Amino acid sequence: MAELEQHEGEQDIEKKIVETRQKFKNEFLQESTDKYDSRDVERLDKDDALVEGYLQWRLCVVEDALKLIDESLQWRKEFGVNDLTESAIPRWMFETGAVYLHGYDKEGNKLFWFKVKLHVKDTKTIVDKKKYVAFWLERYAKKEPGMPLTVIFDMAESGLSNIDMEFVKYIINCFKVYYPKFLSKMIIVDMPWIMNAAWKIVKSWLGPEAVSKLKFASRSEVHGFIDPEYLPAHMGGTDPFKYSYPPLPDDDFQTPICENGPIVSEDELESKEGDMESKDALESSFSSEVAVKPKKVNFLEDSLRAEDNDKGDASSRTKGARKPLTTFKGALLDVSPAEELSFGSAETEKRCLIILSNVTKNKVAFKVRTTAPEKYRVKPSSSFCEPGASVDIVVSLHGGSQASPQDRFLVMAAEMDNSLSQELAQFWKEVQKAKIMEHRLRCHVVESLKQTVSPLRDSPVETGSGGLQEFHTAALDDNIHFTSLMRVITCNARLEQKLNSCLWVQKVLIGLVLILVLLNLLCLRLLTSSQQPS
Repeated sequence: MAELEQHEGEQDIEKKIVETRQKFKNEFLQESTDKYDSRDVERLDKDDALVEGYLQWRLCVVEDALKLIDESLQWRKEFGVNDLTESAIPRWMFETGAVYLHGYDKEGNKLFWFKVKLHVKDTKTIVDKKKYVAFWLERYAKKEPGMPLTVIFDMAESGLSNIDMEFVKYIINCFKVYYPKFLSKMIIVDMPWIMNAAWKIVKSWLGPEAVSKLKFASRSEVHGFIDPEYLPAHMGGTDPFKYSYPPLPDDDFQTPICENGPIVSEDELESKEGDMESKDALESSFSSEVAVKPKKVNFLEDSLRAEDNDKGDASSRTKGARKPLTTFKGALLDVSPAEELSFGSAETEKRCLIILSNVTKNKVAFKVRTTAPEKYRVKPSSSFCEPGASVDIVVSLHGGSQASPQDRFLVMAAEMDNSLSQELAQFWKEVQKAKIMEHRLRCHVVESLKQTVSPLRDSPVETGSGGLQEFHTAALDDNIHFTSLMRVITCNARLEQKLNSCLWVQKVLIGLVLILVLLNLLCLRLLTSSQQPS
């Protein structure tokens, strides 16, 4: 029954997506093709997730979703969002550190920081400020598609002179219209009492679909949303991060340690000074675009030969690793899983498999980096994939380490010239950044199944390893139903909105009845007083 309802729900949303696209073409595109950027129109026509996001944000009402799409696409063309680059933004804006992405909340959502004390109202720079925010959002949308953000307004040491209501309304619209379903929470930290009136206005701008996401927190209460490791010292945190530019702060992807330890080339051993420079650069940079390596991993001929020998026992190496169920179709490599690696606390849940498939006609070099190199072991962490072949990469938790939703993995790939026999380390030094394909994977922490499985241990069906494996697979399948659950929640939200409307109408009617009763009593009193003899 549940599967039937899920199937009907999927069919319904598919019909809504088709209907939305058709109406957009008939009602909006026919009026003028110059209203929108052709790249956005093309993406809307091909990306089901994008259209579904607009529909779900508008409670699956097609007409409302179309208005949202129209406004969003016009804004993207007006601000040239598709062509926004770092060089298009005034350098001083990056240097202030008023807006940046860094860290994660307890749910694994990226933190989008606004240092309010660094904002000053200025009509001359308002357009550049808006483009500045759009740059960060678009950059994140491309790197982490479908992943929500938690917005932090750090109100420490701020006053009324720092509040620009036009700019705040623009930020609200970014999450309300331009990037639907991007907002996880909006946390206002340490707000001065004098600004209460201003934020009441902001609350009205958010609308019913997002007002529940607005949270007001003191310095101590913010710890309920974010762990101390990602909070600055003035909020009682332990994060040593200090904003600096250049480069842009980003995920601190580092080279993980191989199962048998890192393989270091002779050149590295001779260049101790180079290692120290690399270490210093890592400490001052959180950029994944500028590839900073705390430990360089070079696979020499001997190590490559060892990899060839390992192919015979590949099945034993990947045994027990969680198999991926989804695939990301890349320009150079297909990456499985598409979005996340699932880890649990049980021993059988501490290994995951990444499968890379070469879809080109040339050899493709790859390497895997992570934001938590001390917790994970990756084998192989750097190698190459022959044309049409696949490579299995085993990612395992080291020792007693536990996975966290904040952990990320970065798969980097670049096409190699088959005519050249080139060391991987040298290849990665010389390859152009524009030719590197990047794909990010997040970590999903699966709740322990021990308590669920223990009552069934006496059952002969579950004593076999095959039964346990099927149980784990079923648990993974539950994740696929998450979208269906979100649709049910969306329907409930619609019903709740209608119920609130009915309650509001009821209150109005009660008020009118009371007014009529008072008028009748007044008339009765006047009538009685007029009939009394003078």
